[in-house]
Amino acid sequence: QVQLVESGGGSVQAGGSLDISCAGSGYTYNRIYCMAWFRQAPGQPRERVATINTDGRVQAYSDSVKGRFAIYLDKPGKTVYLHMNNLKSEDTAEYYCAAARYSGGKCWEYEYVYWGQGTQVTVSS
Repeated sequence: QVQLVESGGGSVQAGGSLDISCAGSGYTYNRIYCMAWFRQAPGQPRERVATINTDGRVQAYSDSVKGRFAIYLDKPGKTVYLHMNNLKSEDTAEYYCAAARYSGGKCWEYEYVYWGQGTQVTVSS
């Protein structure tokens, strides 16, 4: 059973940067996973922000964060990070890490089945 624990959320001023991370455990040895960051602001639907494939390290981003956010993995591929630059007030949300076993295709299109508990990011203008 994959378990995910996010950390690193907090408050930052608009234009600033923040890194959040997600430590994973319980992965099946030698299996490839899709890892993703989602976010949800109060009263808003959940938004897929970024995905990465733990094998080929292929990344994808929503239009709202492209060019400002970067998703990456540590070398063992067990911790996924989201580096956020030039933060805007509309980036304020609860950020969730998610994972799914990879079986081909694009991680962006996957249904994610393993979820972390979330970490709050607040951007003040």
